[in-house]
Amino acid sequence: MNDAKPPGPEAPGLILDRLYKVIESRRTADPDVSHTAKLFQKGTRKIAQKVGEEAVEVVIEAIRGKRDRLVAESADLMYHLLVMWADAKIHPGEIWEELAKREGMSGVAEKRAREKDKDD
Repeated sequence: MNDAKPPGPEAPGLILDRLYKVIESRRTADPDVSHTAKLFQKGTRKIAQKVGEEAVEVVIEAIRGKRDRLVAESADLMYHLLVMWADAKIHPGEIWEELAKREGMSGVAEKRAREKDKDD
């Protein structure tokens, strides 16, 4: 088993927050020079499609056991997920807050709470 490397000196949330700011800054950039601007220009459907494509690629690499490819595809997925959040005007802090609410809660209990919320 290959143990994961410990995180670097910077908290991962800070890196994602910084990337989100860069993504936001590209919203009005020239699509001819910015892939992010091109995604925004193509709209929500294309952004969501890219998230789905990247998620499938992550699954494929996990099944293949290609750790380096899984890392690379996971980074691509995170980038496209951040673009989708920006498109929906969701700040990463909202996701961090949701994760914090779930911290210490079993997955079974968390799922039951979500199902109860759907019924209300």
